[in-house]
Amino acid sequence: MRGIKASVTKGIQTGTKLNCADNTGARVLEFVSAKEYNSVRRRQPKAGISDKIVVSVKEGDPEMKKQVLDAVIIRQKKEYRRPDGLRVQFEDNAAVLVDEAEETKGTEIKGPVAKEAAERFPKVASAATMII
Repeated sequence: MRGIKASVTKGIQTGTKLNCADNTGARVLEFVSAKEYNSVRRRQPKAGISDKIVVSVKEGDPEMKKQVLDAVIIRQKKEYRRPDGLRVQFEDNAAVLVDEAEETKGTEIKGPVAKEAAERFPKVASAATMII
């Protein structure tokens, strides 16, 4: 996992529902906590594009429901700014389930993937069909 160049606005907080953009069987994920998040004591964790997070599966296949898994955020509704001045915003919040080695659990990703997430996680980029 590498660092990213853009200063991404943290648009996802505890309890936010995310769409699962891969073909693992999960459909709706809920943000539980952020990995490698440092903040002030008692502050609610927040995350943005290309952050590794902990999620709970809320909707999907019966064997996937109620599982707590790791994921990577690939899209967010909240606008953020790239170093070249371009402002990027997506239609929905979406994440992809990953394992401990940061490899995607699914074989394909539906919809666009942010360039920042593709740069930071090469395995996510290889499964993506469209990178914006």
